[in-house]
Amino acid sequence: MNITIENILLIGSLLLFISVIIGKPSYKFGVPTLLIFLVIGMLAGSEGIGGIHFNDPKIAQFIGVVSLNFILFSGGLDTNWNTVKPILREGLVLSTLGVFLTAISLGTFVWSITDFTIYESMLLGSIVSSTDAAAVFSILRAKSLALRTNLRPTLELESGSNDPMAYVLTIAFLTLVIHQDQGLFSIVPFFMKQMGLGALAGIGFGKLSKLVINRIRLDFEGLYPVLVIALMFITFSATDFVGGNGFLAIYICAVYLGNQDLIHKKTILRMYDGLAWLMQIVLFLTLGLLVFPSHIVPFIGLGLLVSIFLILVARPVGVFISLIFFQMKLRRRFYISWVGLRGAVPIVFATYPLLAGIDKAGMIFNVVFFISVTSVLIQGTTLGVVAKWLNVAVPEDDKPIDPTDDFLAENPKTAMKEIKITSTCYAVDKKIVELHFPKNAIIAMIKRNGKYWVPNGSTKIEANDTLIVLSDTQQGLDQVIELLGQ
Repeated sequence: MNITIENILLIGSLLLFISVIIGKPSYKFGVPTLLIFLVIGMLAGSEGIGGIHFNDPKIAQFIGVVSLNFILFSGGLDTNWNTVKPILREGLVLSTLGVFLTAISLGTFVWSITDFTIYESMLLGSIVSSTDAAAVFSILRAKSLALRTNLRPTLELESGSNDPMAYVLTIAFLTLVIHQDQGLFSIVPFFMKQMGLGALAGIGFGKLSKLVINRIRLDFEGLYPVLVIALMFITFSATDFVGGNGFLAIYICAVYLGNQDLIHKKTILRMYDGLAWLMQIVLFLTLGLLVFPSHIVPFIGLGLLVSIFLILVARPVGVFISLIFFQMKLRRRFYISWVGLRGAVPIVFATYPLLAGIDKAGMIFNVVFFISVTSVLIQGTTLGVVAKWLNVAVPEDDKPIDPTDDFLAENPKTAMKEIKITSTCYAVDKKIVELHFPKNAIIAMIKRNGKYWVPNGSTKIEANDTLIVLSDTQQGLDQVIELLGQ
């Protein structure tokens, strides 16, 4: 079946519907949801029962890049800086040095067992060198794994921030494969420019985005998430235009925004959570459609060998050497090395050699696809079991309850107070978003001129207002009173 304008919406909506319906019950049997999306795409493809002919790596790459924008941005918005700060160094080392060591060790192994050139081998190693943010975020959160001693934020920070390094290595070694007359050190300036400009752009666009979101006055609350989407794509494309790493820029930008006071922040977060899931489904379905299962069969032996080496040797080498200067228990290092999930990102990166037209592009793509599937299937289904074996999981009865999560879920509060705003109060003529309220307290309603109404982040406090403040603790109310100078 060929996809046409007339049937693309019907086919797409049916695939989405099937993916969502089948995805939830499948997880009860230990099958990762993302793998289900991929299989559905393959079944709908030209060699499956759907018979949909799709063989356009360029379109697949475009869909992949757009999807990664949403997935990385959503992951960045959900990153709590206070949680990440204690393990920032470990996470950054894993996402840079760890990725580099994984790529080099796996590339060396591929070079030793195949007829690949050294640069082609390093290209394959680079493509699968990073852990997949979509896979790690979705599996850890779907399983609700409670891990000891900052282990979970370490894993989420690494997976959210290591794709830029893998992207730079992939483009660098692809350039060396195409231009074999260039030396290895010729990629150093490219690397420095990509990472340096990406980091600076992420910080700069983060601060600019906050200013735009909080200063611009939109008539409809639903337009604020649309505004953030525009700012996200501007950050990515502008950074890429000047030669920086757009993936790194949008992740840093999102982390910054996620830890600031923004107008309609809850609406923005909820929308991005849904969009991230939509993009994951679309991405895996698209990549499933792109794959021809018959083309993978000849490379199963090589793919399995490379996959086993990646899981048992290359990933642990990258983790253990990267963390050698940090104090960390051995079982925690083992678990970090096990959560080296490969997913859609390596498959997206594998489309770059296809579009470049290098000799072994098809072979690389099929091997990478097999590695991603086996990684999600083997590692993704055993995260909980391995966590218990290594004693890094918190027992069910001891799982911490995050009061902020309960608060955001709109559970009943334990403290409420009406606060009268005087003309000398600090809050007068300030927007609510500018007050920097405690995270566990909100202004539920405002009484003004005898009428009650629900405010939002852009609402200005006026003299003689009465604020109805809710908090989950009395301490939260005390902080609000102190903040307002009452």
